[in-house]
Amino acid sequence: MSSTANARAALLLLTALNFLNYIDRNVLFAVQPLIQKEFALSDQQVGFLTSAFFICYMIAAPLIVPLADRFPRKRIMALGAFVWSLATLLSAVTHNYNELLLRHVIVGIGEATFVAISPAFLADLFPETIRGRVMGFFYMATPVGSALGYIVGGYLGHHYGWRTPFMISALPGLLLAFGVLALREPVRGASDHVADSIERGTVLGLFRNKAYWTISLGAAMMTFAIGGLQVWMPTFLTRIRHVPLDRANVVFGGMTVIAGTVATLFGGWLGDRLLRRTPAAYQMISAVGMALSIPAIVLAIYNPGPAMYPAIFLGEFFLLVNTAPLNAALVNSVSARIRATALAVNIFTIHLLGDAFSPTLIGYISDKSNLQMGLTSMVVAVALSATVLFYGMRFAPRWRAQH
Repeated sequence: MSSTANARAALLLLTALNFLNYIDRNVLFAVQPLIQKEFALSDQQVGFLTSAFFICYMIAAPLIVPLADRFPRKRIMALGAFVWSLATLLSAVTHNYNELLLRHVIVGIGEATFVAISPAFLADLFPETIRGRVMGFFYMATPVGSALGYIVGGYLGHHYGWRTPFMISALPGLLLAFGVLALREPVRGASDHVADSIERGTVLGLFRNKAYWTISLGAAMMTFAIGGLQVWMPTFLTRIRHVPLDRANVVFGGMTVIAGTVATLFGGWLGDRLLRRTPAAYQMISAVGMALSIPAIVLAIYNPGPAMYPAIFLGEFFLLVNTAPLNAALVNSVSARIRATALAVNIFTIHLLGDAFSPTLIGYISDKSNLQMGLTSMVVAVALSATVLFYGMRFAPRWRAQH
């Protein structure tokens, strides 16, 4: 297989696995009210399922992923896919809250090994100037997979019970894991054109890398908002707006597919185009997207009229338009020598400060007041994200000319 063919095959295969990864994550949110009813759970308890997943996910990443800077990455990614797919099958024998919690813990460990390594793997196959589009294609799986998790999970859960969609989503992951093993391992740093430095190329220097940390902190606040939106929006539509659960999942899932796909691809394309004019293009697009999402989120939460659905759509669009440029900026902020480790630290950071606790916090506020007040916390997080990313524009790295 030629280098070009290997790069394209890797992008397609890893995107397909990422697609399944997000289907599996979002099935829970689609069937959440069904699980609450069966196990008699409070909002705080059901929110903690997602928090537990992300706590294990973010702890596993910095413990396991640094191995990818020393050993073949394809083997670690394939192992992660096997673990999370097999754990998903455990839903067939899940009959109480503690068993469901254990299942989420194992899935979090498996997914961490894939999600933290795959962008570093792709970065060694494609140069900096097109990584916005590459990450746009790879992370397109996020909204599409998430939406199908809502749609498929909502339909199958409603007709065949909430365990069925978990089991069905697990099988393709096992098959694709074998495909990852067939890929050729790229040379680390082969596609980089940014001058190396202590801040970019060493673990100790990473803690002085301002470009990396402004991206990570901005992404953390974004992750807080997206995590809350994904976990609680179907429940919000059902409980507050009195939309039937199956319809709420289809509507929200459909909007996520369209808004997320267009926003992710557009953000990657626009980032690469503007990169010709300014090295801070990726951060700028992300910051503007965060700022524009604020009025849409407020309108979605507090307006029960016909503007609610367009507001939800625009809120998702502006939140997700930064997905590709923000991840491209992240991989460009460090050198290949420590890229997997840096991504693992980023995962720990964004989930520690973001969606590891936002579902539980929103559920807690909801139990004490109402779900609208709980979701309002997302607005504060988005405002902080925009502020940090605007500030971080000054630290964007510059690269050498390609030869």
